[in-house]
Amino acid sequence: MSTQIELNREEEFPTLYLIDGSAYIYRAYHAVRGLSNSTGLATNATFGFTRMLIKLMQDRAPGYVAMFFDAKGPTFRHERYASYKANRPPMPEDLVEQLPWIRKVTEAFNIPVFEQAGFEADDLIGSLARRAEKNGFRVVMVTGDKDFMQLVTDRCTIWDPMKDKRIDPAAIREDFDLEATQMIDVMGLSGDTADNIPGVPGIGQKTAVRLIQTFGSMDGVYAGIESITAKKQKEKLLQFKDQAMLSRELVTIDRNAPVDFDPDHLKRKKPDDEALTRLFAELEFRQLQKTYASQGESVARRYAAIMDKAALDELVARLERADRFALDTETTSQDPMQARLVGLSFSLVPAQAWYIPTGHNYLGAPEQLSLDVVLDRLRPVLADPAIEKIGQNIKYDWMVLRRHGVELAGVDFDTMVASYLIDPGKRAHGLDQIALDYLGHKNISFAEVAGKGKAAVTFDQVTIDKAIPYACEDADITLAAHDVFVPLLEARGLTDLMKRVEMPLLPVLLGMEMTGVCVDRDRLHDLSKSFAGQLNTLERQIYDMAGETFNVNSSQQLGHILFEKLNLPVQKKTKKKTGYSTDVEVLTKLARSHELPALVLRHRTLAKLKSTYADALLDMIHAETGRIHTSFNQTVAATGRLSSSDPNLQNIPIRTEEGREIRKAFVPREGWTFLSADYSQIELRILAHCSEDSILIQAFKDDEDIHTRTATEVFQVFPQMINDDLRRQAKAINFGIIYGMSAYGLARELEISNKMAQTYIDHYFARYQGVKSFIENTIEAARDTRRTSTLLGRLRQLPDIASTNRNVRQFAERTAINTPIQGTAADLIKLAMINVDRALRQKRMQTTMLLSVHDEMIFEVPPDEMDDAKALVREEMEHVWELAVPLKVNVACGQNWAEAH
Repeated sequence: MSTQIELNREEEFPTLYLIDGSAYIYRAYHAVRGLSNSTGLATNATFGFTRMLIKLMQDRAPGYVAMFFDAKGPTFRHERYASYKANRPPMPEDLVEQLPWIRKVTEAFNIPVFEQAGFEADDLIGSLARRAEKNGFRVVMVTGDKDFMQLVTDRCTIWDPMKDKRIDPAAIREDFDLEATQMIDVMGLSGDTADNIPGVPGIGQKTAVRLIQTFGSMDGVYAGIESITAKKQKEKLLQFKDQAMLSRELVTIDRNAPVDFDPDHLKRKKPDDEALTRLFAELEFRQLQKTYASQGESVARRYAAIMDKAALDELVARLERADRFALDTETTSQDPMQARLVGLSFSLVPAQAWYIPTGHNYLGAPEQLSLDVVLDRLRPVLADPAIEKIGQNIKYDWMVLRRHGVELAGVDFDTMVASYLIDPGKRAHGLDQIALDYLGHKNISFAEVAGKGKAAVTFDQVTIDKAIPYACEDADITLAAHDVFVPLLEARGLTDLMKRVEMPLLPVLLGMEMTGVCVDRDRLHDLSKSFAGQLNTLERQIYDMAGETFNVNSSQQLGHILFEKLNLPVQKKTKKKTGYSTDVEVLTKLARSHELPALVLRHRTLAKLKSTYADALLDMIHAETGRIHTSFNQTVAATGRLSSSDPNLQNIPIRTEEGREIRKAFVPREGWTFLSADYSQIELRILAHCSEDSILIQAFKDDEDIHTRTATEVFQVFPQMINDDLRRQAKAINFGIIYGMSAYGLARELEISNKMAQTYIDHYFARYQGVKSFIENTIEAARDTRRTSTLLGRLRQLPDIASTNRNVRQFAERTAINTPIQGTAADLIKLAMINVDRALRQKRMQTTMLLSVHDEMIFEVPPDEMDDAKALVREEMEHVWELAVPLKVNVACGQNWAEAH
């Protein structure tokens, strides 16, 4: 129902913005490519659309606004012309799945949406624009669609935000020397290929414009048809007159669609910041999430600094009376083995925290309590196991405090680990992200207090007035996150995993990291020289083969040599389609037929090993301990596996001679020996347990070589006929099944045809019926619950397992299969580490766990403990969990890592 409003002088001509949402969805989709969140959900169109909305609100600040979408189903135009838009391809799957998100974003911005069956968005815009003009409004149509030019008047214009272009009657006159309403006749004659509107064949836009300029209208063209001298043009116009009239009807925007004009409904409202923050968290639009979280913050927080002994005594008394508290340390380095304490912060109740500065030493810094005084006063409460300690990445704080002579006891909860358990697929589990995702709060960033880039300072140079809110907030938000996470873990059945595996693992990892591992400096120096010599030789060979010198590390120059000079077949272009791709996949394919790509691959491998290990490891030797201290990460791999960094010990290739040479540089302390304990085919054993497959179970019980057994089943030959190549192929099939590998993936792995790969898979499932049923049932259960889990209850959320996007859906299905296998393996290895560490301490043995890489643990063992250590480690690892098949551990020892593997 139309409503007339009273206009005051300040708002003589209020402006209504009408957004052509359907057009902008497509424009956003094509403008932003390759964007998705960690679950695999495409987000490019949603992001582009959101940025367009924000730009509109910021640049134009509309007083009144509305959004328009095309409804599903045919319109009145389809009734007039069955082929209307018939040549349009179906909407891409990855765009279809974004439509609900785009709608949610629009609703969170509190923008009213218009959508009506039987009408296009154009008709609804045209109709509402007409009613708004009649009610004294100016109208701005936000679109890049040229069809809207027919609606332009002195009070109704177009703004194309992509081009930042305004179209009014003067602009149309300047561009076409026509009035806006005449554009309908232009389009009637020229048609529109995008909408399959035929027009008159042979009459393009330029010709149509000239005709309308000459005759004034389409009716005028036909009234004066005899004056047209171009014979073919005249014939076409006469022959397709009915088609032209129909086309004009189809392109005409209906301005009488049944839409109500209600200014109060259209008046711009404040966005729902909380809803936007939640949406942007799910979509992983991190910067936008921060922006809208800060706008929605309303909690009053009480933060204070402890600057004298009386205040310190009062805080310590509070801590001693508490059942629990959150703590955080501020230091000079992200490396806990190098960091010096600058201060500590504590929080006992929500929205309240204290900061104790001890090491701020900038010019003009106020007097602070000495570090020794603070630590002596805090030591008893920090070491009290009866008081629960909560932290964010508390392993770091624990290490720093231990290095400063304070032992932390009662460590009960790590919010980073909890965030990871609740959603291991998320890319970030830092406190800033936790605050945004779960508390709708934007933390003060480190860069805000310490600067960034060349202007950045260490925390001891940060002024105390800046440090207080930053440090207190860390402890405060950690406590708040704990209170959110505890019931979430319980509701999802993750409490036991947290308490039984992840938290007990923390001190084990702490001990390994602080102990570190020795490396042979001389061997690394020699290895670096050897790699350098091999690289020089390879470069000479590459230049000789190419017939010129060039930068081997330049993809552009290498592409020129391979595809323009040597004329090798182009495999694919770079992501931006601006050059030749020379990635590993491309070079591997080319290496089958030409030696130069093989040499480049070898060059890349050696260069990486030299820079990442042979050279870098020397710089990582700790000045005080003389050892290398890698970091073990619990919250990186979505599967539950540990990862390592600085250095990353998981990426050292074990099948190449160069990789083995690097491992030889890792050595035990003088007089001791390395002991390696490696689970044998643990994932396949877990598969046998989960699938209850009788053939697999019996094979493991009989201690058969499982890859040989699979080869006999799949290739249907006798065991004595299995050679190394067939066993290798069977191994690829065994592990491919675990990872949900398709026939296409297996074909690429084994370099065979897709048909042959599918035959192998069919043979496998024909024999291993239990595995086939397990996979089918697991995927079906995951579709029902949208999740999958390990034997110990570790969860992977699978929101996309029913996605209409095939690639996204298949990835979720592979995850559903893989998680119970690989995730359970990760859980059992962690549990084994905890049990072995406990057993070593109970027996008061000197044997020390140093490394955990994939399914392998490395120990440093004194000479008189080797037999006992072997027996203890094997016993604890093989009996960590009761499976339907025996767990088997291979144990070896040596004077370096390679020798012990």
